[in-house]
Amino acid sequence: MDRGLLIYNPFSGDQSVTQKLDYIVGRFQDKGKLLQPYRIMTDVEKDISNILSNTEFKFIVAAGGDGTLNSVSNIILKHDIGIPMGIIPAGTCNDFASILDIPSDLEESLDIILGGNIASVDVGLVNGQTYFLSSCAGGIFAGVSFNTNNEFKKSFGAFAYYLKALGEVANLKPFRVHIKTDKDEFWENILMFFILNGKQAGGFANIVKEADYTDGLMDMVLIRDCRHIDLAGIFFSVISNDGINNKNVTTIKTKTCTIEGSEDIILSIDGEKGPCLPIDVKFINKALRVFTKAI
Repeated sequence: MDRGLLIYNPFSGDQSVTQKLDYIVGRFQDKGKLLQPYRIMTDVEKDISNILSNTEFKFIVAAGGDGTLNSVSNIILKHDIGIPMGIIPAGTCNDFASILDIPSDLEESLDIILGGNIASVDVGLVNGQTYFLSSCAGGIFAGVSFNTNNEFKKSFGAFAYYLKALGEVANLKPFRVHIKTDKDEFWENILMFFILNGKQAGGFANIVKEADYTDGLMDMVLIRDCRHIDLAGIFFSVISNDGINNKNVTTIKTKTCTIEGSEDIILSIDGEKGPCLPIDVKFINKALRVFTKAI
C-alpha cells in the first residue's frame, strides 16, 4: 500500500479543512493508499524533513493556502525530497492552485491527485534561500495578504484583500529601484513590482496572459510612478481580466534579476512576509513535481 503525508493548515481560508480530514483520508484509503495527517505549525521544517527522510512516503499532499504550499515546497526542495506534491486548495486566494488549474472544490482536487498525473513546474528562488511558487512582490499592496486580519479574510475571502488595498491608496509613495536582468540594467521610480511564475497573483487572474510556469522564465511587472487615476485604470484592467497592458507598466521576461532599493521596502513571497531589498532572484526550470490534470 502506497503511503502519503497529508500536511494541513487548520487556520487556512474558512478553517474547515479539519472537519474534512476523515473524508480525505477515506478517499485515499478507498484507492489503496494510506494517508497520514500532519498538522502544520511554526518551525516544523526539521520535523517534517526527518519524517520524509526516514519513512517511505510516495507522495505529499498539502492542504491550505499559498503560504502552506510555500512551506511544504521549500521543505521538498531544500532537502532534495524527490516525491510529488498534491494540492488541496484551502486558502483565501489559492494563486498557485489557480495557476495549475486545480479547482477549489474538494472532490475535484482529490480526483486530480488520485488520478496520478504528474507535471514538473518552475520555482523562483530568492537570495539563494527561499523558494516561491506563484509570486514575489514589493511596494504598495504587497503586504496586504499578511497584514489582513485572519477573521476578516475568513468572512470576506479574497475580497478582504481588495478592501485592505483600498485603504492604502492614500499612502501611495513611489520608490527608486536599480534592476539588473539577464540583458538589461536600469533605474526606475516605481509604485510596485511583482515577479510571477504564472498568470495569477493576489487572486487576480491573467495579469500576464502569456506567462508560462514551465518555461524557466519569470515575468516581472513594474508599475511606474503615476497618478491615482492611472493606477485605478491599471487595476480596473486587472480586475476585468484584461491583463495589464498599460503605458505605466513595464513587463520583462528573464531568468535572473537583482533588485536594489530602499531597505524599507518589505517583500511578499507567496502572500507571506519576506525579506527587505536588495534581493537576487532566479528561476529554476521544472524543479518541483506536482499532481495536475491529465492533458
